[in-house]
Amino acid sequence: MDEEREGRVAENAAWAAVRATRAGEGARRRTDLVRWLFFHLVCAGGSFGIAWLGPVLALPAPVRGVGMALALLVLPLATVLVPVLLLRRVPRRQRKVAWQLLVPLVAGAAVGMLGHAAGEQAALAERGQWVDAVVVSMDDSGTNHCDLRMTDGRAISPSLSEGDGCENWVSKGDEMRVQYDPESIASPTKDRDMDSYGGMLVALFLAAVLMGTWGSMRQNEWDRQYDGR
Repeated sequence: MDEEREGRVAENAAWAAVRATRAGEGARRRTDLVRWLFFHLVCAGGSFGIAWLGPVLALPAPVRGVGMALALLVLPLATVLVPVLLLRRVPRRQRKVAWQLLVPLVAGAAVGMLGHAAGEQAALAERGQWVDAVVVSMDDSGTNHCDLRMTDGRAISPSLSEGDGCENWVSKGDEMRVQYDPESIASPTKDRDMDSYGGMLVALFLAAVLMGTWGSMRQNEWDRQYDGR
């Protein structure tokens, strides 16, 4: 009887240890999930916010340049490099990258680009002015660009792009009515109804955050599996 009782006690102790280990692993996974979700939210949100604020706040050109570098390059690269560099147990030569992390790399840069375009729209909506302009020159060697000036001779900067009204049939001397940015930051536009980037931005933002979190969790699992060898 004593041996049977001792066996039951040992078995119960073993099951208790297994349950405690599983509970610890579950808590650790939840902590990792929250941590990586927050990290990818910050990266995607930072790409959008930094790119959007540049034209909206009319920041100086050097500041906008640094901001765009962060939004289009640094933060998207961080979504891949940080999870890989945090593989502490896997030898450097054996480390690999989860394919899911390629999504936030591309989607994060796209969020930054669309965020800048949305920021230009917001800047034009806030401080833009409608004026009559004359086409000074038209460059159609690649994507069309039209240099404009107002009827009183003042130049409009930056140039008018193809998507905003510099179409193939436009030529030097043509007159058009455009909305321009007095701060010379947001690109002018001929169209009153500007495109909305909301739906595409939300889709790209969610893809960057969710796929980035998934890929980072996979990196963690590889790290633990190697540690358990």
